[in-house]
Amino acid sequence: MRKIPTDLKILNTIYYQYYETFTNFSARGVERSNKIHVPIEISLISKKLKVDDDIIFGRLYYHMNKKYGHQEAENSYINIFCMRVGADRHCIQFPLMASVLSELQSENSRFRWATTIASTSLVISLISLLIGILR
Repeated sequence: MRKIPTDLKILNTIYYQYYETFTNFSARGVERSNKIHVPIEISLISKKLKVDDDIIFGRLYYHMNKKYGHQEAENSYINIFCMRVGADRHCIQFPLMASVLSELQSENSRFRWATTIASTSLVISLISLLIGILR
């Protein structure tokens, strides 16, 4: 069974695939409706992550909108993923996504450091125990 990509992996893939598109926005151009909403190709992301398109769509639309989106005011919602913004389809709210991605990367880094320190402590303890037994 193929491993399911994490939120970190999905957002990281989207970020690096579409960062240039986000930064190259021109208000005079007609490439998309506005700067902060970047249309993404779900099939491209799913191919890169080697999963079905519906897995990526479901994670963005059902899971991440609920987890990372919020209500600004009555009838005003900020979603990380929108079905349609103007004429654009399947849009990621890029600044919000970048903030969430930064938080996930920081969390992942803290976890890795804690795991590394715990593993090192375990190895040192085992070496000390082995030295104590062999004496």
